[in-house]
Amino acid sequence: MGQHILSGNPPIEVNLRRSARARRLSLRVSALDGRVTLTLPPGLPESEALEFARSKQSWLAGHLADRAPEVAIVPGASLPVEGRMLRLEAGTGRRVVVCGDALYVPASDPARLQAWLKALARDRLAAASDHYAGLLGRPYARLTLRDTRSRWGSCSSTRGLSYSWRLIMAPPDVLNYVAAHEVAHLEQMNHSPAFWAVVARLMPEYGEHRTWLRRSGTALHRYRFD
Repeated sequence: MGQHILSGNPPIEVNLRRSARARRLSLRVSALDGRVTLTLPPGLPESEALEFARSKQSWLAGHLADRAPEVAIVPGASLPVEGRMLRLEAGTGRRVVVCGDALYVPASDPARLQAWLKALARDRLAAASDHYAGLLGRPYARLTLRDTRSRWGSCSSTRGLSYSWRLIMAPPDVLNYVAAHEVAHLEQMNHSPAFWAVVARLMPEYGEHRTWLRRSGTALHRYRFD
């Protein structure tokens, strides 16, 4: 349905969508990127929905103000890599290099750093997926990386595993938990008690890593590479 700007200080951009399944108006602020979505049920006039959004403007402004600020990929900023905070520095060579607590990036190029992180993520996720698939005795067909917002991983009916490359910023055991979770779907394509029993068999201590993702995972989307 498009976008609407609520005037104010600051102005707030609201994205309108109509849903056949909605029974009432709902207003949501994404914890990942601060996107404000106003969902309308069928038949409700847009003007009435916008009046509702205006009545909630102070609430929206408060939620947006409480969000952790985005982090630009520039020299001096800090970025987590495998759960360890590294300071970004301008590099002089052609390769991204980790030295102590510093991460040297050629020409401070965010695109090159992102490519390096994706390659590292693929290496770690492939190793973890191979390990858990071997324990389960159920091979997967392929592995793909995406920058997903709604989930950290998925398993298709054709045995394809897909992961968010941003998992490389999380602690290694958290990345391994997501791999165990998705590999478990090769045996149980659901989230039944039987599925969670498979996860526990692959990683008995999975609970603490699942909790980390719920509490801290959204912060991994703060880092902007564009």
